[in-house]
Parts: sequence; C-alpha cells; structure tokens
Amino acid sequence: MTKLELLANVLEYIEQHISEDIHTEDIAKACFCSRSSLEKLFRCVYNISVRDYLIRRRMTHAGKALVERPELSVLDIAVMYGYSSNEAFSRAFRQVWNQLPSDYRNNKRSPELFPRMNTSLELGDDLMKTTKFDISNLYDLFQTRQDCYFVCADIKNLIPINDISRKAGDLAIVESMRRLEDVAGENDIVFRIGGDEFVILTDSPDEKEALDKMEKILKRNGECINFEGQDIPLSLYGCIVRLGRKTEHYNELFTALWEAINESK
Repeated sequence: MTKLELLANVLEYIEQHISEDIHTEDIAKACFCSRSSLEKLFRCVYNISVRDYLIRRRMTHAGKALVERPELSVLDIAVMYGYSSNEAFSRAFRQVWNQLPSDYRNNKRSPELFPRMNTSLELGDDLMKTTKFDISNLYDLFQTRQDCYFVCADIKNLIPINDISRKAGDLAIVESMRRLEDVAGENDIVFRIGGDEFVILTDSPDEKEALDKMEKILKRNGECINFEGQDIPLSLYGCIVRLGRKTEHYNELFTALWEAINESK
C-alpha cells in the first residue's frame, strides 16, 4: 500500500465512523498499519495529529447538526458524536469553535471550518507540507455561481502564533473565519481551503459588493485575539476574484483560488 492509499483509507475510515467511539489505535488497525507509522505520516503531511483531526471533523459535523437540525437538543447531538454529557461535548466544541454549542446554534450559520483533508497530491520522498482541504462537496454550488465573486483571505504570520501555542493558532483560525462570517451575506458560503486560507463564495457578480466585503475584513487587521491573557494581533491578506468558466475541475478551482490569495501578498 502506498502512502497516498494509506492516507485515503484513513480519511475514509474516519468519515465513515465519525460518530463512533474510535481512537487512533482503531484507525491504524483498520488500515493495517502501526499507530506510530500512521501518526508520523499523518502529522508530516497534514501538520496535525490523527486525534486532533478526528476531534475537529466531529465538531465540524456537530456544528452543522446544531444549525441544520433544530429539532435535536444539544445533548442529542453530543450523544450522536460520541459524548455522554453536555459538559464533555461543550468542552470539545469550545476548543474548536471558541464558543458554546448553544451560542453557535443561535448564530444560525455553519461555515466549513475544518473540511475533510484532501489526498489528491503526489507523495514522494519529500512529503508535501501544504495542508489542503477537500471542498469537492461544494463543487456543484461553485458551478451554479460561476459568475459570482470569491472573497479570499489568508492569515499573516501564522507561524509565530503557532510558535506561542498550537491552541493560539487554532484560535487565530477560528477568529479569521469569524471575520469572514461577519461580512458574509445570507446566501454566501464561507469555507477553508488550506491551513490558513479562507474563502467567501458570494452569490453576486457585483465587484463593488465583493470589494466592500474584503475591505471590511481588512479594516479589522491588527485587532487582537486573547490567548491565556496574552493579546496577539491578527491580520489578514485579502483579495477578490471571479473565475468565470476558467475552472472545469475541482483541482483547477482550488489552484486558482490559492494562486489568487498568494498574488495578493
């Protein structure tokens, strides 16, 4: 089994068993590899542990359920994703989203904070370091909005924030998504395409409207996040792009958005 095949199997197993009480050992056993070799490969490629990825995927699913299934109580959703109490679920949810499940539900939006990882990459002796998320489940929507603008953003200097603490970096990611959410329209979709790269897919071909959203995001540059009593300034790069019919395939779309963000720096 190649490294790429192993990662694909791991990601698929996690998605299929996302609501079950599984651990890294279970995933490694199901994919016929040792825990140590799995952890080493997964962290090298995605810069995150299997356990942390599993928790973030669960909380992304849980966030969607909170918004899309109002008939379920918070405890119902907690149990659905393997938590026996509101307290344990709320702790895990807050670590990922930096807010309580009840507050998240009241916001009535469900951004793609932590989409499924992508395995459509070549793995040679030097493993690809760039984290890429699989947003192919949104591709049909992209096709219906080919004339609409994307508003793109990227965190400035995330590495020094991660050097303070990985949790501080996670807080910066959540806050960045929140800044995009704050300017997004009712029918806009906010999602994450990389480790520190984010996009609003608007429902409008109006360039001025897209520029206005980008300017509102950038106007907040320098505002601080607070991690354990330490104020950390957070700033974003930003740009807008309309791809039209230039991207016929998902990978072309991802590459075009990534290049637009990098050209804005």
